[in-house]
Parts: sequence; structure tokens; C-alpha cells
Amino acid sequence: MKIDLHCHSPTSDGMLAPDELVQRAHDRGIRLLSLTDHDTVAGIGQASSKAQELGLHLVNGVELSCNWGGATIHILGYDFCLQNNVLNELFEQMHEARWLRAKEIDRRLEKAGFAGCLEGAQQLQKHQAMPPARPHFASFMVNKGYVSDHGQAFKKWLGAGKLGDVKQHWPELEKIMHCLVTADARISLAHPYQYNFTNSKRRRLVAQFKELGGEAVEVSNGMQPPDQVAVLSKMATDFALKVTAGSDFHAPHQFAEIGSYRTPGKGLDYLWHDFVLPEEFTPAMGAQ
Repeated sequence: MKIDLHCHSPTSDGMLAPDELVQRAHDRGIRLLSLTDHDTVAGIGQASSKAQELGLHLVNGVELSCNWGGATIHILGYDFCLQNNVLNELFEQMHEARWLRAKEIDRRLEKAGFAGCLEGAQQLQKHQAMPPARPHFASFMVNKGYVSDHGQAFKKWLGAGKLGDVKQHWPELEKIMHCLVTADARISLAHPYQYNFTNSKRRRLVAQFKELGGEAVEVSNGMQPPDQVAVLSKMATDFALKVTAGSDFHAPHQFAEIGSYRTPGKGLDYLWHDFVLPEEFTPAMGAQ
């Protein structure tokens, strides 16, 4: 059974509608999927309907942003109760925070001479009720001729440390973990190598994450270098944590294709074993 436990739709910063994403996953042989949009579950209803139609096993998912040690980190929650009031209140708060961020990005870009960015970014979204993210701003800037391509948009205006890189005041790790635990979520630490941490700081994060109720580490995120997958796999073993993996898919043929990631090594305790019956599972996962 091919598996992907990390992907995004336009309800956060992906490009394929939830039903289109599920169809693409199914067409590529994936049979266990989790839609993990940033700080929202708005796409799960549509994704679930399509998954049922296709016979694909969809697990409730979300990727929540939080603050730890002065840095933004991401936590993946799976198989939680969608009706949990504590978690839904958190989603509402983060939705409002993302709108404020989008408006600030627009204000800064307009001051730099780029008019109409917020409205233009919204028009490029399939879910216009959601706050546009930086990829949507980048697409508008390309279409308008403000920049030549997405790479230039991020390199000059939207990337880390640039004018449009508006810092978000996310909740602390403790609050995010509390909300997920309250909703009976299965919890994994997303892409630990994407944080600019020393190895000792990364291990401190994993230790606190486990103390707060975390049970898995995402050891493979897209076509991550094999040496990083090996280090994270050992870290999961050292801390007696399960592992997850996923493509971190955002758009067709962009960065990572859905279902494509380095296959973790043998001898690990996979969180996704808990989502499927033993006779349904085979080790044909992801991509080498």
C-alpha cells in the first residue's frame, strides 16, 4: 500500500482542490492519504467525499504552526475528532491571524509599488474564503509582470528576511500539543531538518515534544537527503518514537510530487500501521 501522510490543498498553500488532490493521489497508486493543510481542516470534507468514492483511505490531518525556542515549528496531527471544540477554537484563532498576516504582506508590497496584491492573490485561490499565502502572492506577482517567476518573487520580495516575510505570532508548542491531545490526535513532529537548529537543540525539541504527548517524528519529507533520513530515523529510535513520512506536496511537479519521498529504513515503528489493517499493509511506500 502506497502511503502519503503530508500534503496540502488550496485551503492553505497548495494548488489542487481537495478532491483533485485525492484523485491525483489515487491515480499515482496511493491508498492511504492524509490531507495536512496548514492550521485548518476546511478541505477535509471535500477530500473525504472523493476518497470514499475512490475507495482511498483518508486520515484526518492538519499541520499546525507554533513557536518553540524563538523559532516557528510545525506539528502534524492525525486521526483526531473533527468536532472537538478546543481544536476548532484554535483553528478560528489561527484563521484570523493568517488574515492579518495576509493584509500586512499586501500593505508592505503596495508601499513598495506593487498594487492590488491581496485582491489578486485571492482571485488565484480556489478557496477564496481562506487567507492567501505567500505562494498565492507570488503567482499574482508573476501574472502581473512584477517579477519573472516564483523564484524571483521569493528571492527578492517574499522569502525569508525579505519585505513580504511577515512574521506570525504563533501559539507556543505547549498550547498546540494540549489542543491536539485533547482531540485524541496522533501527533508527529514535522520535518525537523527544516529548522535551523544544531543537533543538540533538535534533540531538545524532540525530548520536549515527547513529554507533551508527541508520539512520532517525520523522518522523511519529500526527496530529503538520505543522510538526514538516517539521522532522524536514529533519533526516533533513541527517543522510542514512531515515524511518519510524506511528500509535502503543494502543486503538480513542484518541489515534490504526491507520493514521492525517501522510503524510511527497516526496523522502525511506523505510525501508519495504526491506520490500516495488517493484511492491507505492504512496505511499498513512497519513492527511493
